[in-house]
Amino acid sequence: MLEPLNTQVHEVRLPQDLKGLSGLIIPGGESTTMVKLIKAYGFDTALPDFYESGAAIWGTCAGAIVLAKEIVGYPEQYRLGLLDITIARNAYGRQVDSFEVDLEAKVLDSPFHAIFIRAPRIMDVGEGVDILASYGENPIWVQQGRLMASVFHPELSHDSRIHQYFLGLCD
Repeated sequence: MLEPLNTQVHEVRLPQDLKGLSGLIIPGGESTTMVKLIKAYGFDTALPDFYESGAAIWGTCAGAIVLAKEIVGYPEQYRLGLLDITIARNAYGRQVDSFEVDLEAKVLDSPFHAIFIRAPRIMDVGEGVDILASYGENPIWVQQGRLMASVFHPELSHDSRIHQYFLGLCD
């Protein structure tokens, strides 16, 4: 999604791969496995340092769980705790409950087609968190400074506007 936006993309596998980057997207996947790898490879200190250095970070789906301060029902699960949100894992249902919906976002000029797959639900946001889009009563796309989280998968749509918005945080 980023390459057509004239952005250099680099795969990050080790903390030293963050050097020289201005932003990072933590993708969807399985958050428990992701945090085990984050700790095993030293990203538990590298990612907060990366953010503190002025970089932007976006977590999509499981990536949003990794960024969250609190995880409902899983207080022992490691997370970076950078983004002041409380999130519930798989709260929109199982894989079979996945769905798509067109949503309004306050920073986009027309609806965005959002795809939810075993999506977490943002249950609460802190004072400094801006809600960019909601589904029903729940925030689904939020921003806190250079941190951003979406509980849906924008990379599965053909619409790059959310990726373009994130690139603006990387400047």
